[in-house]
Amino acid sequence: MTLSSPPVPAKLREMLKDYPEHIERLQEVLNRSAERSRQIPLMPFDDAISALEGRLGTFIMEARSERAAAEAAGNPQDIANALEKERLMLRARLQSQWIGDESMYSYFQELER
Repeated sequence: MTLSSPPVPAKLREMLKDYPEHIERLQEVLNRSAERSRQIPLMPFDDAISALEGRLGTFIMEARSERAAAEAAGNPQDIANALEKERLMLRARLQSQWIGDESMYSYFQELER
């Protein structure tokens, strides 16, 4: 059985390349998902997808809070940056962007064996 860390989907890594802390946080939820699946191997890939979706949802909420703070401060450049980040997080949450990642799928399929 694979004991390495599950890979964050390449498309998500690419989309979030300017936010390495977000990639680390995605890695954390995948690691927890893999650990749960090693203990009880019930639909590990689906669990990983749910974990990623949850964390990406958190990113959206954080980006919205950043946008609201920027709007309250009134700095046009900060507002534009916050809006861009929010849009990126919304795109990242779209499963169609990353669900077909073969390396992540293979990793979690291996846990079912």
